[in-house]
Amino acid sequence: MAPRRTLTRLLLAPATAVAALIGFAAAPAHAAVWSSSDQWGNYTTSDGYILYNNIWGSGAGAQTVWANSSSNWGVWANHPNTGGIKSYPNAKKIVNRSITSLSSLTSSYNVTVPSSGAYNTSYDIWDTDYDYEVMLWVNHNGAVGPLGTSQGTVTLGGHTWAVYKGDNGANQVFSFLRTSDSASGTVNILPILKWIKDTKGWWGNETIGDVQFGYEITSSQGGLDFRTNGFNVSSS
Repeated sequence: MAPRRTLTRLLLAPATAVAALIGFAAAPAHAAVWSSSDQWGNYTTSDGYILYNNIWGSGAGAQTVWANSSSNWGVWANHPNTGGIKSYPNAKKIVNRSITSLSSLTSSYNVTVPSSGAYNTSYDIWDTDYDYEVMLWVNHNGAVGPLGTSQGTVTLGGHTWAVYKGDNGANQVFSFLRTSDSASGTVNILPILKWIKDTKGWWGNETIGDVQFGYEITSSQGGLDFRTNGFNVSSS
């Protein structure tokens, strides 16, 4: 897996080559409330979710994100058939609660993903300092894989996961890959965070900042559609 994006990447100016590709891209039209082909295009929904186009990897092609709401959005992407993550278009909910102060943190998803290309559909959960990253892969396709070394399997939050632990030089990454692909479901996230903290001791009582959900795309040559038919994050 290529080095992971961090908050600073969202603040960087678009690379000239990527901007040129995006500028000349002809993405399919969507009758949507909002759409963007900008590298860092973003939009805040009426219920407080933030949509990002987030084309952060090198060698990227064209990509357009569109949204009607936090639970009805998608992306068209045409990235070349080369290695390395090109983008992570996503919807984000900001939680800003410590693990021990949470009594629940859950999310539901429903997606339609292509049968070709190389990508994963995943949650990306960050602490507020961006020192730790928790990825929950609910499906994946093609030549993609997690960062780090295998830590075995565990059943948590209503799913069984293959667990990997790694470090990309900027932050530690804990990846949970669902052992079978899923296009829809509900994840009880809090037990996963507590397992990392209490059972494994990999972090302390971190304050959870962003809960992101989207598509980590390595290749989608010819143009592929990724659609989110339902998504929400609930915490208390």
